[in-house]
Amino acid sequence: MTIFQWIIPALWLVFMVYWGISALGAKRSIASRAWWTQSLLRLAIIVLTLLSIRILGMGHALRIAQVYQTRSIVLGAIGTILVAAGIGLAVYARVYLGRNWGMPMSRKEDPELVTGGPYAFVRHPIYAGIILAMLGSAIGQSLFWTLPLILFAAYFVHCARQEEELMRAQFPDQYPDYMRRTNMILPFVL
Repeated sequence: MTIFQWIIPALWLVFMVYWGISALGAKRSIASRAWWTQSLLRLAIIVLTLLSIRILGMGHALRIAQVYQTRSIVLGAIGTILVAAGIGLAVYARVYLGRNWGMPMSRKEDPELVTGGPYAFVRHPIYAGIILAMLGSAIGQSLFWTLPLILFAAYFVHCARQEEELMRAQFPDQYPDYMRRTNMILPFVL
């Protein structure tokens, strides 16, 4: 086992602690989906991931690949760099949003359209950062991250599209122009 097998989970732990604490200072939501519906959807993604590994018999193949992966310093280093970059991007975007941050698809009091910082390159840098960090985790720590990566990436694209409908309604003059200048999640791609 390499040091990277410890660093990657530590980075995720720091990210979760920061995220929980920083949520306390966000503006009050005036309308959003019920918190439990979002939690149920995330729980369903986790359950589907675990079931698919068990049902599809992927567990054995993943364990064989895991033996090589846990001993590879190169893969560990690459994965750790991607996790750090992804979490760094998500945190930077969250800090840049300030009090405007909220749960996906929530409507805030006195909304502001933020288009600077990381938002000058992609409209959803928090999602981009988390996807990058999950990719890094799959490369550097465990291939078991691959299926959640795919499922959460699809979920994030869904959330981004829903949020963009809300933003077009809140900022009908500015948001369409902002959409033309930036990509949704991946610069120059998506």
